[in-house]
Formats: sequence, structure tokens, C-alpha cells
Amino acid sequence: MKIIKIYLTLFLLLTFSAQSFAAGTSSSDKKPSYKNAVKLIEAAKKYESKDKKDKALKRYKKAQKILLELDKKKPLQADTLNYLGFTTRKLGDFEAGEKYYLLGLQVEPNHVGINEYLGELYVVTNRIDLAKERLEVLKSCNCEEYQELKEIIDGSKKSKY
Repeated sequence: MKIIKIYLTLFLLLTFSAQSFAAGTSSSDKKPSYKNAVKLIEAAKKYESKDKKDKALKRYKKAQKILLELDKKKPLQADTLNYLGFTTRKLGDFEAGEKYYLLGLQVEPNHVGINEYLGELYVVTNRIDLAKERLEVLKSCNCEEYQELKEIIDGSKKSKY
């Protein structure tokens, strides 16, 4: 009798575990996560570099949706605000993108990503003096973001917007 109970218990556990796993892997069941948003942004950047703008925009929109949900649940996270600014800017809303960046800088004034991306936004919107201020913040970071923004300001590298 004990053996039957053990087998029955194992059978039920395996059955429900398999169903739970299958349900958990459905894309519609995924909880929004920062990691998923970043993956979408990276994919969008790759499509953008291959001049596949529609595919890139689709991924930026999905990432933005996730980031907005995350921001509602846990507001004022510099990394989330950074990518909210980035996706919003990439979708063409420079004013709202700038607001996200500035809010992120209130939380973390030396955030490397925000300073670089805000600097890029300033270049695209012809506010070079403000872009140079962001570059000055990055000057001592010894990071690639400094070099990227410097090249965009100098005109040796084009910003895609």
C-alpha cells in the first residue's frame, strides 16, 4: 500500500510540475521583467543596425510597455528610467524621453547610461552645450559611454536619434 501511495504521489507531482512548467513558458504568462526589457532593447538595436526599422520599433514598443509596468510597481529606479528614456526617445518622443532621463538623474546623478543617452538626445535636438555638460559628467568614468558620446558630439559618429 505504501508503494502505491508513493507512486501515486510521484505521478501527481510530475503531472502538476509538467503542467506548471508548460504554463510558465507561455509568452503570454511571462511577468514583465527588467531582463526581458533589456533583451528586447538589444534585439531592437541589432535590427536598427541592419536598417530593419519596423522590427526595431516593434521591440522598442514592447520594451517600453514592460518598463512602464515596472516603473508603476517600483518607481524611481535609475536603470528603469534610463531605458524608459531610451525607448521613448527611440520611438520619437524626445520630450518625454528627456523627462525620464532627468528624473533618473535626480535619483542617480552620475548614472553612466543616462548621462550618455541624454547627451545623445541633446545632440539630436541641437543642444550641444547641454550634451557637453553630460560629457563632462562622464569624463572621469573611464568608460566606453564617454567615448561614444564624445564621438557623437564631435560628429565622427552619427547618432541614430
